Amino acid sequence: MSEASALMAFYPQIKWVHVAAISTSGTLFALRGALLQAGKPRWAMAAPVRYLSYTVDTVLLTAALMLLTLLPGAMFANGWLTVKLSLVVLYIVLGVFALNRATTPRGRLLAYLAALATFATIYSIARSHQPLGWWWMLSH
Repeated sequence: MSEASALMAFYPQIKWVHVAAISTSGTLFALRGALLQAGKPRWAMAAPVRYLSYTVDTVLLTAALMLLTLLPGAMFANGWLTVKLSLVVLYIVLGVFALNRATTPRGRLLAYLAALATFATIYSIARSHQPLGWWWMLSH
């Protein structure tokens, strides 16, 4: 029995961890960004909160990589995973600007809103397994 086959028995648990980490990561980002927008950076940028965010995102990435190795390649044939991963990179960049790299309040707000929209699009692509995400879901 291969290692991937042995891990397949844990697919439901790995997927649950992945989904829980997505929810936690998105909620934590939305909360931190909202607090920064409200002019309350002390809690949003506190070291324990930042480290929690890093930890959740590490768990999220680990579970995603485990799922990637377990699932058959044919499942990703239409390109949805490529689009999703590309948007994850964009989401990370926007999140960095929203939380600490943008030099103006307007820049932080625009990056924050764009990051939230990108997160929603990533979610819709993951749910539909279609590269068009929301657009595909609305048309069906």
